[in-house]
Amino acid sequence: MQWWQLSLMGVACTIGTGYFLGTGVGISIGGPAIIPAFIIAAIGTFVVFDLLARMTASDPKEGSFCAYAAEAFGRWAGFSSGWVYLSSELLIMGSQMAALSLFTRLWFPGVPIWIFAAVYGVFGIGVILIGTKGFERAEHLFAVLKLAAIVAFLLIAISALIGWFGDGKYAPKWPVPIFPTGLRGAWSCLIYAFYSFGGIEIMGLMALRLKNAKEAPKAGRLMIGLLAFLYMASLLLALSLTPWHAISAIESPFVFSLKGYGIAFVPHLFNAVFIIAGFSTMIASLFAVTTILVTLAKNKDAPPIFAMLGKNKKKTPYYAIGMTTLASFGSILLALLMPDKIYEYMTTAAGLMLLYNWMFILVTSNKLLTQTVWGRIKCWTGISLVLLAVIGTLFHHKSRPGFFISLSFLALIFCVTWIMNRKWKKDKPDRMIPKERTRS
Repeated sequence: MQWWQLSLMGVACTIGTGYFLGTGVGISIGGPAIIPAFIIAAIGTFVVFDLLARMTASDPKEGSFCAYAAEAFGRWAGFSSGWVYLSSELLIMGSQMAALSLFTRLWFPGVPIWIFAAVYGVFGIGVILIGTKGFERAEHLFAVLKLAAIVAFLLIAISALIGWFGDGKYAPKWPVPIFPTGLRGAWSCLIYAFYSFGGIEIMGLMALRLKNAKEAPKAGRLMIGLLAFLYMASLLLALSLTPWHAISAIESPFVFSLKGYGIAFVPHLFNAVFIIAGFSTMIASLFAVTTILVTLAKNKDAPPIFAMLGKNKKKTPYYAIGMTTLASFGSILLALLMPDKIYEYMTTAAGLMLLYNWMFILVTSNKLLTQTVWGRIKCWTGISLVLLAVIGTLFHHKSRPGFFISLSFLALIFCVTWIMNRKWKKDKPDRMIPKERTRS
């Protein structure tokens, strides 16, 4: 694939319900402070991807960040990184299912969300069974649609502000207080800004398909720069069309902000687009879970059966897909047991697990890459921003449960890693992983 196709793939895997719905949770916590939060998140995301892309350009590896972690610190690090990432994608998958169900309830308010989650889960597995090429074609199409939706929102929102569509319910009053809920609220909403950029790791996994691996950094710079601009522009307009305190955590701020401007069909149109966008991101999570499970199995860090491929032309990993399907049923069960809070909890936990994996990437790059003083400053800046977002979740009742959910996942992975590490030392595995190799 060409570098611009990887950029498009990154857009498809990144723009989803984390932005279209998750920002509503962030706004309900921090208000307009979500804007500076996105600036911080964009900087942190750029640093993480830049360092991952440099490692990829220097030495493309199957497994991407997992392989680099193993090379830098040993097998335990590759094992931990892989399972942290797999756990993050499982939570993201559940978060996307919950968000898609909430979007769909705009039209069918009486239907339980677990039913919608089940339907979307079945369709998602069907797309994954088509194979990698089918996944890429679908994601490229979805990427164009997502970008078109954001641009359309910008145009309609500007027209509404000018007065072309009705009088609206709210006259924008800028400047507004940037920190209406205080610095603590602003700090707590930072995780939702970071979560909106989740998906850059899949670009690392897909970079092996580039015709020229050295073009990976260029693909990331274009994608992150474009997303940062579109995200902040659309959020500014949404907050101009409606008061921030009226925005709900279970309704898209972009759909809500267009209500009352005499364009009744537009919120429904955008709701449909957001469902398609969220479905695209859910497929990306399903693909990521399946891919990383196969990679872990090949490295003997997961049961070998998951590395077995079908005898068809597409070499479909049926056992890995079967495991992914079982995991999706877990998300459906959660939607059945706690439908009211599932989105907030799973979104926070998913965002945190994602950031833990980003921490792995940053620390690994610091070990493997030969960096200038400025490079090390960038790396430590990225680590500081990620830690800032993680700690901020402790200060609000909406994000705090997600922190403890993510902590339980980490504790489980740590215990399993400790047990496996003792086993590896006893078995004296025949495959040796170099502890360090300097790259330029």
